[in-house]
Amino acid sequence: MDERITLAHGAGGRKTSELIEKLFKKHLGNPDMTADDAAVLALKSSRIAVSTDGFIVSPSFFPGGNIGKLSVCGTVNDLACMGAEPLYLTVAAVIEEGFPVADLEKIVESMGKTADEAGVHIVCGDTKVAGKGQVDGIFITTTGIGLMPEGEYPAGNKAAPGDAVIVTGDVGRHGAAILLARDEFGIEADITSDCAPLAGLVKAAVSAGGDDIHVIRDATRGGVGTVLHEIAAQSGVGITIERTKIPVDPAVRTVTEMLGLESLYLACEGRMVIFCGAPAAEAVLTAIRATKYGEGAAVIGKVTGSRVGKVVVKTKIGGETLLPAPSGELLPRIC
Repeated sequence: MDERITLAHGAGGRKTSELIEKLFKKHLGNPDMTADDAAVLALKSSRIAVSTDGFIVSPSFFPGGNIGKLSVCGTVNDLACMGAEPLYLTVAAVIEEGFPVADLEKIVESMGKTADEAGVHIVCGDTKVAGKGQVDGIFITTTGIGLMPEGEYPAGNKAAPGDAVIVTGDVGRHGAAILLARDEFGIEADITSDCAPLAGLVKAAVSAGGDDIHVIRDATRGGVGTVLHEIAAQSGVGITIERTKIPVDPAVRTVTEMLGLESLYLACEGRMVIFCGAPAAEAVLTAIRATKYGEGAAVIGKVTGSRVGKVVVKTKIGGETLLPAPSGELLPRIC
């Protein structure tokens, strides 16, 4: 193959076929992948969950992952938030002319490995090549389909007073990793993105908590702080969290303090925020901690019936302050 992507790779001829066969199909091939215009899939449920997301992260490679891994994790995790079992993904890639083929192969290979780990099949997709300067390297869009269980499912309007608020690990690590990967501040720190597929973690939490699991939300762009404000508004409740109980990696804490950033508003790509009834909280927490990506899970607060729509933070010295609602541009912008 050529060393760099050319416009011919997106023209639909021999070069396009070569790119699909020797790169995409090589790493993403599975029994459900089709060469036809649409995949025909068998579903054993009357309800499905569908989610789509676009990824334009810069840089395309960062400590702990790349845009390919991120694109699979993002959509798999969105399906899992609804209690769905992720099954299938479609992928659309827009690649800039001149993009190194070796880098593209690394991205596609990581997509295949992450899909395998998540237990999903990438069944169809599309590749387009844009002219030089029209795209920042590569943009990827993934759409996912998952099977919904019978009965009730978690949703953003179901948080109730008394619910425990759980985060499944330390917060803000992806946003901090992207910030440092751009090398705009001259700061060096050992921070790796938390990017990970979390369907298994969610399954364990739901198995332990059952109907007491009220809300599951992926703390991506905008981080945990944005999720808390969204749920407070959607459910018409107040939320109180304790600053000392929020898990933050020491390196992330140092970077945020140096730059005056709030770790609660830095993106996560491998963390869920879960609201569950207080009686089930300990069992849910134990189940999460037993999974591959949930070792650092913690209860950080509770839902209240007062100060509706507000997020209150109990400080280290015992005082209370309001967590400001996110407004304008969140930094660093990750997509």
